[in-house]
Amino acid sequence: MLFDTHVHLNAEQFNEDLQEVIDRGLAEGVTNMVVVGFDEVTIKKAIELAEGYDFIYASVGWHPVDAIDMTEEHLEWLRELAGHPKVVALGEMGLDYYWDKSPKEIQKEVFRKQIKLAKEVQLPIIIHNREATADIVEILKEENASEVGGIMHCYSGSVETALECIDMNFYISLGGPVTFKNAKKPKEVAESIPMERLLVETDCPYLTPHPYRGKRNEPAYVKLVAEQIAELKGLTLEEVAGETAKNAKKLFGIK
Repeated sequence: MLFDTHVHLNAEQFNEDLQEVIDRGLAEGVTNMVVVGFDEVTIKKAIELAEGYDFIYASVGWHPVDAIDMTEEHLEWLRELAGHPKVVALGEMGLDYYWDKSPKEIQKEVFRKQIKLAKEVQLPIIIHNREATADIVEILKEENASEVGGIMHCYSGSVETALECIDMNFYISLGGPVTFKNAKKPKEVAESIPMERLLVETDCPYLTPHPYRGKRNEPAYVKLVAEQIAELKGLTLEEVAGETAKNAKKLFGIK
C-alpha cells in the first residue's frame, strides 16, 4: 500500500506508454496517486486521469514559474474545479526563485491568492519551493495557511524548517533525492520527522531515485523512496508504506 502524493502523469513524457507506467506502479503496490496540474494544459489532463481511474486523484493550481500568466479567470476556474469530487488539493503553488520568468512580487501575489482560495474552499495546498524558503514560510504564516495545511512537496530544506512547517499543519513529503548518496538534508529529515507527518512521492517524470537517477521517473519508483526512509528510521517497508498512505488519505479526505 503505497500512496504517491505527487505525480505528473499528465506530462508529455508519458504520452507513449501511460497505461504501462500505471500498470507498473500498481504491480509495485502503489494503490493511490495524485496527479498535479499546474497550468491550463496539465490541469485538464489531471482531471481527465482522475476521472478515468478510481485510484487516481487530482490537485489543481498555478505554478509560480508561470505566475505572470495567471488571470482572474484562471483563479475562478480553480474555484470551480475545487468542487470536483476527485480534486483533493490545490497546487502546486508557491515560489520559485531559480527561474526568472515571473517576477518575485507577482509570484507572491499569485501564491497569496491561491492560499486565500484554498481557505475559502477548504482544501489543503501543495507547496512548490525553489530557493525561496524564508519567503514561503513568511507568507504561509501571514495568510494563516495552517487553517487548511498541506504538503511541503519534495522537501529539501532543514529539519528546523520542516518542524516549523509541521507546526503550521503541513506534512513533509520526500521524493527521489532522499535516495541520493550525498543528500544529507533529506536523509536528516527522514530520520528526524515523526512518521505521522511524513509522505512519499516521486514527482515523476522528474527527480528519479537511485539507482535509476538520470532516467525518467515513474510511480513504481516511489517504493525506493519508502525503502530508503524505512532503512533510515529502522522500520519495515510495510510500516512506512502503511503509515504514509494513512497520512495522505487523512490529509486528502479519502476514505
